[in-house]
Amino acid sequence: MSTSLQTIGAIKSYHHQAQHLVKNYLLADPFIPYTSVLTGIFLCKVVYDLCHFISNSHSKTYIILTKIQRIEWNNRGISTVHAIFISAMSLYFVFWSDLFSDRWHNDLVVFRSSRLSSLGLGLSIGYFIADLGMIFWKYPSLGGLEYIVHHSLSGVAVAYSLFSGEGQLYTYMVLISEITTPEINLRWYLDTAGMKKSLAYVVNGVFIFLVWLVARILLFIYMFYHVYLHYNQVIKMHIFGYVLVFGVPTALGIMNLVWFGKIVRGVKKTLAKRCEC
Repeated sequence: MSTSLQTIGAIKSYHHQAQHLVKNYLLADPFIPYTSVLTGIFLCKVVYDLCHFISNSHSKTYIILTKIQRIEWNNRGISTVHAIFISAMSLYFVFWSDLFSDRWHNDLVVFRSSRLSSLGLGLSIGYFIADLGMIFWKYPSLGGLEYIVHHSLSGVAVAYSLFSGEGQLYTYMVLISEITTPEINLRWYLDTAGMKKSLAYVVNGVFIFLVWLVARILLFIYMFYHVYLHYNQVIKMHIFGYVLVFGVPTALGIMNLVWFGKIVRGVKKTLAKRCEC
């Protein structure tokens, strides 16, 4: 009985120490930018290992893949989890949270941030660092120059927004575009599994077209319109932040248009083949 009480006491003590660590260090304002980035990198490793373990146990396709295909399979698992997380966070902050609302605050929207918004950006930076590392490690198997440019621009913009506290609203607007990543990855998974001629592949292709149009074309137009309406605030940002607000979305927008053209051609080609059958 005495031993059980000691065990319970020890568990409570460790629990209290863990809470103290999280509250006073991991989630303390001065530490959030650093702990969140490191946590993001660590979680990427965890997700990678989970993808390998689950796929190796339950997927017949995975076990016959080459080594580099398995690495890409797991890598896409990481990007899918990150995309679901950050797009949900972005949609919340942009459309539902009062943090960036003009109705409830009198201070400048370009300088607003919170613990939660900073935590989300830090985790996202951790992902971009981890994914860039894997791209360089297996270059060009996991992505070519366009992926390096995309991740570098995104990482720099998100990092500046996190550490300066400036322009977090616009950072989250751009990050909504990550909502297209799960569909892109599903397309690869279906192709790799030999299901390129399946109905699921066709439906997913059409869905990619629609989501890409909304999240990576129309939403970018909305972002620039918002910047136009709040230009008197944007102009007060640091010059580096000011350049990022215009430069990064413009560069990413051009890339999105180029990729969108390829998506349109791909959808037309797939639908044409279906009609012939």
